[in-house]
Amino acid sequence: MDLKLFFTIFGTIFLAELGDKTQFATLLFATDGQKSKLTVFLASALALVLASAVAVLLGSVVSKYIDTKYLSWIAGVGFIVIGLWTIIKV
Repeated sequence: MDLKLFFTIFGTIFLAELGDKTQFATLLFATDGQKSKLTVFLASALALVLASAVAVLLGSVVSKYIDTKYLSWIAGVGFIVIGLWTIIKV
């Protein structure tokens, strides 16, 4: 296993997820005293693992048809558009 790649991906995804709506949704589920914290953790962790699996599978399929350079541009523009939409919406 390429540890440098592992920690680069881990750090990037971890930082991107901090304060994300997914984390806030998990936080809200955990505030309910009637819900098992273990169940909240396991369900949210499994959801993130499955979402990541879908992203990896889609990425491997899409990369066969579109150059990764263009995918980076598409992702970057997408983030900018979402950011602008968020700012303008407020």
